[in-house]
Amino acid sequence: MNKMPTAFIVAALVAPALALPAAYAVAQKAQGQATPAIAAAVASPARTPANVARDRYRHPAETLAFFGVRPDQTVVEFQPSGGWYTEILAPMLSDKGRYVGLTGTSQRARDGFAAVLAKGGDRYKGATAATIDGATGTSTVPDGSADVVLTFRNVHNLIMAGGATAPNSFKAFYRMLKPGGTLGVVDHRLPEGADAAAEMKSGYLKRSTVVRLAEQAGFRLAGESQVTANARDTHEWPEGVWTLPPTLRLGDTDRAKYLAIGESDRMTLKFVKPRR
Repeated sequence: MNKMPTAFIVAALVAPALALPAAYAVAQKAQGQATPAIAAAVASPARTPANVARDRYRHPAETLAFFGVRPDQTVVEFQPSGGWYTEILAPMLSDKGRYVGLTGTSQRARDGFAAVLAKGGDRYKGATAATIDGATGTSTVPDGSADVVLTFRNVHNLIMAGGATAPNSFKAFYRMLKPGGTLGVVDHRLPEGADAAAEMKSGYLKRSTVVRLAEQAGFRLAGESQVTANARDTHEWPEGVWTLPPTLRLGDTDRAKYLAIGESDRMTLKFVKPRR
């Protein structure tokens, strides 16, 4: 039997790897493992049981590790809402870092987050609130002050708000970050081949839409993770993403079916602000 030259075999194996698209290479970057600080924060007995029950869908330890969150950083969370991630991040950052909850400018939004901070008490020591006007992109977070900006399932709301809200918000995220800082985005994923009109009503977004917004603001895509992916989600539901848990907008109609599917299929994207 004729033997193929070793050099030819090596070249045949290496060439396809070198030809892989850059996007594929980025997608395959290691997702990272939770640091002791993140693991301890996620395992805290002080967390709300209902929030802990959603860890199997939201994977907070893996997600925060992928975004590179550390306890000595200044971390801004856009629209913390009821404080699901606040009760993980604020205690973890209380000694050496700083947690900032970034809400809208309305009195209702500010009062709502003030209640979240008050509920945390001493565990949220040092945590503060800030505001952003999405329409104009103005924020009370000082430029170049944050190490990390995080947004969980909020970009679709910026898109649905219309106008310049989404691009202006991303520009604000860019300004508040230090050079080399990270923007971490998790949102409901719409297949790239789907009708773009669905982004305005379903709660799902195309990956390309989020990447475009970030890159137009000046960010560079540094990696992506499939940690919050859900292959059971077909992305086509009567009430959009809100058909699925935790909202279950259809009530008891097909409830067991939607519970079996679980929470939505999500993209987890990491962007960086380039160092100048």
